[in-house]
Amino acid sequence: MDYIAVNKEAWDKRTKVHVDSKFYDVKNFLKGESSLNPIELNEVGNVENKSLLHLQCHFGQDTLSWARLGATVTGVDLSTEAIEQANSLAEKTQLSANFINQDIYSFGHTNNEQFDIVYTSYGVLCWLSDLDLWAKNRF
Repeated sequence: MDYIAVNKEAWDKRTKVHVDSKFYDVKNFLKGESSLNPIELNEVGNVENKSLLHLQCHFGQDTLSWARLGATVTGVDLSTEAIEQANSLAEKTQLSANFINQDIYSFGHTNNEQFDIVYTSYGVLCWLSDLDLWAKNRF
C-alpha cells in the first residue's frame, strides 16, 4: 500500500468538504478574520518580517493568517486540491504566499531554504507514517 497516495486521495476529498464547512468559516476569513487561536499566537509570538514555514498547511487559512501578521509565508501540503484552494484564497485576499504541493518527507529532502519559524497545527501528527523521519527533516 502506498501510504502517501492513499493519504493524498483522502485529503483531496476532505478539502472539498472543508472549504464549504462552518468549522473553517471561509466566508469570514475572506472578510479579514484570522483562523489562528490565542494559544498559537502567544506561543509563536511576533512573526513580523520573519519567514515562516507551515507544514501540512491544508488549504492555507493559518498560513495566510500568519501573512496578515507580517510573516513571509510558505505552506506545504500533499493535497493538490488543498494547494489549489490555498492559492485561490491567497488571490482572493491579495496576500502573498508560496504554496508547495509536496509530501512532507519529499519536501524535507529537497528543501534548501531556511526559515525563521516552522509551524504546524493541531491534528497533523496522526497523519504521518514516520514521525521520526518527519522530525529529522531539514525545515
